Amino acid sequence: MAHPVQRQAEIVELSPVGAYHRLVLRAEGIAERVLPGHFAALAVDRADGSLLLRRPFFIHRADPAQATIEVVFAEAGRGTRALARQRVGDVVDVVAPLGNAFAIPTGPASALMVAGGYGSVPLFGLAERITEQGGSVGFILGAPTADRLFSIEQARAFTPDVLVTTDDGSYGIRGQITLPLTEAMRAIEAGVVYASGPTGMLRAVAEVCAREGVRCFTAVEQAMACGVGVCMTCVLPVVGEDGVSRMVRSCVDGPCFDGSRVRWEDIGAVPPDLEGAAAMGER
Repeated sequence: MAHPVQRQAEIVELSPVGAYHRLVLRAEGIAERVLPGHFAALAVDRADGSLLLRRPFFIHRADPAQATIEVVFAEAGRGTRALARQRVGDVVDVVAPLGNAFAIPTGPASALMVAGGYGSVPLFGLAERITEQGGSVGFILGAPTADRLFSIEQARAFTPDVLVTTDDGSYGIRGQITLPLTEAMRAIEAGVVYASGPTGMLRAVAEVCAREGVRCFTAVEQAMACGVGVCMTCVLPVVGEDGVSRMVRSCVDGPCFDGSRVRWEDIGAVPPDLEGAAAMGER
């Protein structure tokens, strides 16, 4: 886990990108620490104290030469709406990099990147790392509708092996992202799958990978209040290396997990075999 730093970051670009917003921040000492899968926590419009909690965003790009990091976000609530109305030159308080990054193959590997909507944000830096090591990548990008897809052309810059799905058939293959998953894994002889997006999608991808015997890593999107492991709002049940299930904090123990170890069906519950479950039930 990289040691995070807190900075007053200047907004050097804030522009629309499809249905989303691209935000570029300049802050010394952050970009060189970033690995694929890390996230940043931004303080948003706190002048009147009405938006106390920071908002977490996966880091899309990090440029140490320019001392910049880039995030992509959708307007989904008061915080992101306020962020979208900032201007170039404004200053945002940022803490980054946070969380545990993706496990990156140590040598050449064939990897399939699977993303829902702008969940693809942390996967492009990962694809770059893998190809730099002599590996190859493929992409499956999905969304409910064509306007919610993100950065298809960026994926095609890495590889011709890009499949696109939309639930309504407005672009690419009609259907959910798992529809072409097995075929795509076999076509590129994927040794590992990396997935980022909504929890339901991650669960489905992990289940397919388990059937195919392919390693799967997932970047979860649990709601985070503090981003540093204090508040315990982002916990989910994960099986440890010792075979024991525990509630772990996605902000510090994740957000990138081995998909085979996450107990997807039990997220939001306290399984009876969880370590400490009896004590929790007594409260």
